[in-house]
Amino acid sequence: MNADDLARRIVVRHREAGYLRLELPAEICHPTAAIAFDAALRQVAGVYRVSFYAAPRRLAVSFDAHVCTAADVARALKGCLHVLPEGEAGSAPAAAAPLAAQVTPALQDAARQVRRAVDQLRRRIEVLRQPKAPSGSLQAKLQPMLANALTEKAIINFLNDLVAFYLVKVHWELISQRWLKDPVKHANAWLTVFYLMFLLVRYRKSIAAEAAKPVAIEPT
Repeated sequence: MNADDLARRIVVRHREAGYLRLELPAEICHPTAAIAFDAALRQVAGVYRVSFYAAPRRLAVSFDAHVCTAADVARALKGCLHVLPEGEAGSAPAAAAPLAAQVTPALQDAARQVRRAVDQLRRRIEVLRQPKAPSGSLQAKLQPMLANALTEKAIINFLNDLVAFYLVKVHWELISQRWLKDPVKHANAWLTVFYLMFLLVRYRKSIAAEAAKPVAIEPT
């Protein structure tokens, strides 16, 4: 397999600050290649999770956007294509056999039911997001809102805000009864609050800046 040709066939399916999901050519979607991907990408400072999905030919990489960039991940991935071990798609390592044998039929059936439920939900959402509703109808008005609210970035932002409100709720008695009455004595608590707010604002700005940067894997 030619590494440059493989690099040109890798497609970026989703990218945001700290996350990159790629579609790989079928020739390199086998367990031995997955091990090589994991070893090469984890050598990049900031990469903390590498997930490989053989059936959909997906490689997902999570990294600290303040330590490395999506371009660093792409270069590391392209570099390991030159020394990629050969293997057959669908083959499994010997160590994986005992683990597969431990999966009970009940768990397999539950997993199938979850996948069916998720697929049904996704189809219903896609129907709402498709621009086929009559102009002026309620569905036509809701489609742009759903398209923006159901993105992965929007969900992460919502969860971050939810965590912030939860922390305020949990510490509300301390804030109202102690910290506000004696702010100097509890200066360390106020500094922590301001620092967390600073991190939240900086995260929002970083994902906006990262989304504007193009990412491409080009042959050398």
